[in-house]
Amino acid sequence: MDKKDIQILTLLQQDASLSLNDLANAVNLSPTPCWRRVQRLWDSGVIQKQVTLCNPASLKLGVTVFVAVRTSQHNEEWTQLFVKGTRTIPEIVEIYRMTGDIDYLLKIVVSDIAGYDAVYKKLIKEVELQDVSAGFAMEVIKYTTALPLDHLM
Repeated sequence: MDKKDIQILTLLQQDASLSLNDLANAVNLSPTPCWRRVQRLWDSGVIQKQVTLCNPASLKLGVTVFVAVRTSQHNEEWTQLFVKGTRTIPEIVEIYRMTGDIDYLLKIVVSDIAGYDAVYKKLIKEVELQDVSAGFAMEVIKYTTALPLDHLM
């Protein structure tokens, strides 16, 4: 990966709807070599997918909840049930397995506290949990889906 690839990725992370011509112009390439580079980034798995990011508030999803989950069961069967159950709950938008005091961190997006309660009830139906602790986000200070690329230069 060279400087041109990093420039392409930086621009596409900001706006994936850029036309090939606009992208090529921005990185000082002609369209065909630019297209080849983008294809190579797709083929190598660097670019995974293109999506549309929606404004949660515009969709009446103004409550973001971060949920710390602890379990007393650390076995394959429990883990498979947890993963299967959490992946089927659409309000859970991110799931991380953690080190330290908590086992899993969930990011949940809902319309209100009652929406969170409904998700909580679904979650405890799926698997036995030792402890669930929820924190409600008061304000978004920084939000980005763009990954840092400076370390590649």
